[in-house]
Formats: sequence, structure tokens, C-alpha cells
Amino acid sequence: MEFGLFVEPQVGGTHRRLVELAQWADDKGLAAFARSDHYLNMADSTHTTDALASLAAVAVETSRIRLVTLVSPITFRHPAVMAKTATTIDEISGGRFTLGVGTGWMESEHEAFGLDLPALKERFDRLEEALAYIRSVFDGQGQTTGTHYSLRRGDVAPTGSDGLQIVVGGGGPKKTPTLAGTYADEYNMFVTDGPTLEARTAVMRAAAGAAGRDPASILVSMAGPALVFADEDRYRAELSARATRREMTTEDYATMLTERFVPHGTPSMARATVDRMADAGVGRYYVQEYAALDEVDLDAMAVVFDALTS
Repeated sequence: MEFGLFVEPQVGGTHRRLVELAQWADDKGLAAFARSDHYLNMADSTHTTDALASLAAVAVETSRIRLVTLVSPITFRHPAVMAKTATTIDEISGGRFTLGVGTGWMESEHEAFGLDLPALKERFDRLEEALAYIRSVFDGQGQTTGTHYSLRRGDVAPTGSDGLQIVVGGGGPKKTPTLAGTYADEYNMFVTDGPTLEARTAVMRAAAGAAGRDPASILVSMAGPALVFADEDRYRAELSARATRREMTTEDYATMLTERFVPHGTPSMARATVDRMADAGVGRYYVQEYAALDEVDLDAMAVVFDALTS
């Protein structure tokens, strides 16, 4: 079981702080450092850096950790730009980059920057064509033809190293896992319950088999919070506070966390959840931190990751 730190720079944070967090995760021995790819925090304008440009720079200042976007919208960049930028980061990082590719969804940022946000069906059509295009560039497979995007050369260089990967993420029951199985190296979803995880993973694996790929080679990952404290009293207080904000009882909230594989409780309790997650086929868990980058408490993060990796 692998672990990653997942941050949301659109909430606020400078590039320098992003580097510091990535270096901390690298030194901590985590498998991955991920960041979101947004230009706004919903309707608010904060200090928000570009995901791909910033991770190229982070690659220079880290040594071993995998760098990931979760995920980059096709509405921001043409697949030629995404593929060329990704192969460049791949070269800079020495094969440590994973490009997340998604449909895009936040209306406010598209409206603010004058970016088109087509209807969902068209976005999924574009996503499939974009994934075929990017996969072809990464693997040196040749030309692709589509309604929206076409790759007209088969000799694009550089192609990707063996370490350059694609992650497809989302919560849909059919389309997203199908695209992941067909094109991706990693299939990511937000925390969910066991039956949903099993059903989505089955669709992904069937799609991989149909595409002539090894389903077992595709990493299944989840992203979500971790509510882990060394002291049980502190854990109970935080659990109660979060339950109140959700207008739930503490018991119901704890049950929901358990059902959705969210690590919570004391270190031993959290580790039991990790074991259940691994048994369900998840190979990596991204601890998602929603705070502004300057507000990420690395002492608290150390408690979380020490518990998860023990």
C-alpha cells in the first residue's frame, strides 16, 4: 500500500510553499505528491499557480517522489499541449510524472477566464479523444483521428519514458472506469463504499481486458481525508465537531467514515482501515488537504502518515 499527499493550491499558496510541501513528502518517503489543477477557488480569486508549470519546477527540487496532477481538465489545454508538457516534465523529473486527465467541471473558473465548458457528453467525447491522443504520444504509437482532436504525425518526440503515466479519475459508474481501463496507468476516485469500489473496479478491469491490456497493471487509488490523532480524546473532539458541521450524530459520522475507507481514529484504528482498503484492491491512498498551503500542519501530517505507514 502506497501513500501520497494531495494539496489544493487554488485555496491559496505560493509556489515556494508548494515546493516545501513536496520536499517534505519526498523526505518522508511518500510515494506521491499530488496537486489539483484549478485556476480559481470556486468564485474566489486567490494566489493560484499553474499545475503543470509548477510541477516541472518541483521536479527539479525533489529527488524520488512521483508528481501527479489530480486532475488536469481538457478544457484548459489542447491534448498536444498536455502531451508535450507532460513529456517535458517526464524528462525533467527522470520519469516521475503522472498526468491526470479529466473533463473539467467548475463553471466559475471557465466563466472567469473565458474558457469553453461544453455540455458533459461533449466533454466526455473530447476526453476520450484526448486520452487516445496523449497515450499515442507517450507510447509512440502513431496517428489518431477524432472529431475534436487528431494527431497527424506518428513520430512525435520525445515520447514518454517508462515512468511517464496517465491517471483518469472520477466518480462515474461506467464511463470513467471504462476510459481508465482503456488508457490509464492509474484509476483514481474519491473515497467511497466497498460495493461501489468493487463495481467501478470491475468495469475498469473489463475495459482493460477488452483493450488488450493487463487489468492488474492498473493502479487503483483513492483520495480523501484522514482523521488520525495520537490522542483518542483529541480524535473524539474533532470527530464530534465535524459531525456537528454535517448535522450528523458522531456515531453516524464515524460509521460513514469507516464505510468509505477513510482512515480515522488512533493510529491502530487508522491502520485497520488501511488494511481493509488494501484487501479491497486499493494500491494507493492520497491524503487530501484542503487548507491553504501555508496552513498545512506538517506536524499533524507526520502523525497521519506515521500511522498509515507503520
